[in-house]
Amino acid sequence: MNTLTVVTICFNNLPDVQRSCASVDAQTVQPLEHWIINGSTRPEIAQWLESTAQPAYRKWLNERDKGISDAFNKGIERANGTIIHLLNAGDVYAADDVLETVINTFEQQPSIQWVSGKIRLKRAGHWIEIGKSFDAKQLYKGMRSVSHPTWFLKKEVYNRCGLFKSEYKIAMDYDLMCRIYKEPYSFIDKTLASFDDTGVSSTQYLASLKENIKVYESYFGFSLLCRLWQLRLKLLYLLLQTSLGKWLFRVKKQMKMENV
Repeated sequence: MNTLTVVTICFNNLPDVQRSCASVDAQTVQPLEHWIINGSTRPEIAQWLESTAQPAYRKWLNERDKGISDAFNKGIERANGTIIHLLNAGDVYAADDVLETVINTFEQQPSIQWVSGKIRLKRAGHWIEIGKSFDAKQLYKGMRSVSHPTWFLKKEVYNRCGLFKSEYKIAMDYDLMCRIYKEPYSFIDKTLASFDDTGVSSTQYLASLKENIKVYESYFGFSLLCRLWQLRLKLLYLLLQTSLGKWLFRVKKQMKMENV
């Protein structure tokens, strides 16, 4: 029987931690454990964890870390579940039965090593739900269709393929995807998570595109295709900052083409 560990990393953002914890606690099937990896410089999160009644499965580590990758890795190393989900502070599950759905998927398909699903996020000021099945042939396109907040991985995948690399400040999830792309996979055609768009991958989007090229070419060599795709994403991003771009996106959404 599979068990599931949720890992939430945080930094001086107590309201986000509380929102993510409430989402975990509302699940119809609760996790084996929920690790809070708290690298904060302020005491609010630690004080809340220690002074408020918490479910027995909630555990925490209050100590400084060396960045996002280091915090992820601390949680993964401590996880006892066979499946691990990284639910960043501020992100929430899209429904109360997400963990139940994920565990059932792994039970029904014993050979799979990771899954992903759809995500709810804000684009051009509009909430949308997007996500497609992972296609290794489309790996050069980065994380556009396979969102990290919807990944659930077997812990043995991390044991085989390694943890997150601290040399990457934004694209550490894409780097991991370039290492696990041959692992048996399944797509859950359901919205699994709602994404907090104040994170580094959103606020430093253009920098993330540059880092994506570095990651992809470190594994597969120089790729004109990858560079052209990242240029396309950059131009689309800049267009979405304009009134014209926002109008075009509204039209696209009305045509139900936001997932294209």
